[in-house]
Amino acid sequence: MSDWLEHSVQVKVEVPIDFVWNLWSDLEQMPRWMKWIDAVKIPKDDPDISIWTLKSGIWEFSWKSQVLKVIPNQIIEWESIDGLPNRGAIRFYDRHGSSIVKLTIAYAIPGVLGKIMDNLFLGKLVESTIQADMDRFRDYALKSQFSQ
Repeated sequence: MSDWLEHSVQVKVEVPIDFVWNLWSDLEQMPRWMKWIDAVKIPKDDPDISIWTLKSGIWEFSWKSQVLKVIPNQIIEWESIDGLPNRGAIRFYDRHGSSIVKLTIAYAIPGVLGKIMDNLFLGKLVESTIQADMDRFRDYALKSQFSQ
């Protein structure tokens, strides 16, 4: 039996929503701003599937995800279908020239272990890591916009 731990973070990005959407929806670019994501591969025969590799020091995890819902410039929702159990959504909010990008992720950890780890350090570590990833995304988006 597993417990699901969920975290949400957001960032304001001073670029238009369509630019932010185009960057984020190109999943293979994720390692540019997500520290622990080593690779994302999209099979040519199925663009709704992605294969992810996460590396951090001695740990390496992989999983296959399926896109469940896409509304352009609003949301991409996914769920793993193989490997590390996870699900989540990235939401985009248009602020007329700038954007709010909110990432929500959830992952499964075995029952008792999950409660102990989340209360001690895992929850804070994951949340601070994904917030730093979102901050890097903001910086990447700003730099990318000005380099065009």
